[in-house]
Amino acid sequence: MPRYRQQIILFCFFLAFFGSAALAQSSWTFAVSGDSRNCGNVVMPAIAAGAERDHATFYWHLGDLRAIFAPDEDYLHEPEHRGHPVDKNKYLNDAWDDFIQNQLSFFGDMPVYVGIGNHETSYPPKTREEFVSKFDRWLNSPTLQKQRAADDPKDTAVRSYFHWIQRGVDFIYLDNATPDQFDAAQMTWFETVLRNAQGNPTVRSVVVGMHAALPESLAPGHSMSDSVIGTESGRQVYTDLLRFKQQTKKYVYILASHSHFYMSGIFDSAYWNAHGGVLPGWIIGTGGAMRYPLPPTADRAREARQKEYGYLLGTVHGNGSIDFRFKIIKRFDVPDDIAQRYTSDFADYCFNENTDFKPHPAPASQ
Repeated sequence: MPRYRQQIILFCFFLAFFGSAALAQSSWTFAVSGDSRNCGNVVMPAIAAGAERDHATFYWHLGDLRAIFAPDEDYLHEPEHRGHPVDKNKYLNDAWDDFIQNQLSFFGDMPVYVGIGNHETSYPPKTREEFVSKFDRWLNSPTLQKQRAADDPKDTAVRSYFHWIQRGVDFIYLDNATPDQFDAAQMTWFETVLRNAQGNPTVRSVVVGMHAALPESLAPGHSMSDSVIGTESGRQVYTDLLRFKQQTKKYVYILASHSHFYMSGIFDSAYWNAHGGVLPGWIIGTGGAMRYPLPPTADRAREARQKEYGYLLGTVHGNGSIDFRFKIIKRFDVPDDIAQRYTSDFADYCFNENTDFKPHPAPASQ
């Protein structure tokens, strides 16, 4: 073989090898789940350990931290409460601190972004304003402060909706914890963020997270389809994202929880196929809450699993594309000290029972 051909082959080999290595090195991960009431104090430490093993850059919680309407089962099984009557007012005073101490603390130094859910607003005496105040440390973190200043130096308001840009991905959290959302102020903010992302050449993809799934999905019950305002404003957000993707050719992904199961490909519905197209979407309400049955349309989803806990692991590639994988948490993943704290019997209950398989009402838009 002529020497120059050997050199060309050797050059191509090194290019392919080091090019692949560089691409792998540029990839990074993050973890997402929501709905960690009821058994979250048992499940979330295992999620935190899994996220750490997967080298997640951050963890994103999509809302519903504690039950609020009644003491969570895991709260009742803490040694200091087990076997004793629990005062409802004491529970309400403890609830969010309990979440911080027994769930968030297990993520250690890993950044955590906390979203608002309906259980943070819909059950008195909790309110959106109290949530924003209590979780100021997370909603007003240096990363989010820096992003607000970059968007508008005069904007110092801490809100229940937020966004941050990280390594070419614009992560946006929308607040649809109450039926009046998305309201005009939040829509104006969201569409401004989207316009900025469109004009920003360093943004290669957009990931939108929220508590309740946008309307007209394959899981329309227990979603924004439950209210007229939610249906209308949710359709607008979806249409805005669809237009953004079509005009910019950038990647768009939509994440939600609220329903306590796992589904992917949730927007491959008849409605969105007939109204512009399908965006990739997931429901990941698998952080410990009482698990729900899959909807009748789940057989049309890309993936669907019920009676499972876990988190969604996103792997971001150098070109901005993101692969998502559901990482299941099993009973044996629960750290021994956690199982002992809540008793092995209760940990078994969380995985073998903790379900609510009653049918949920049809959405208002149907």
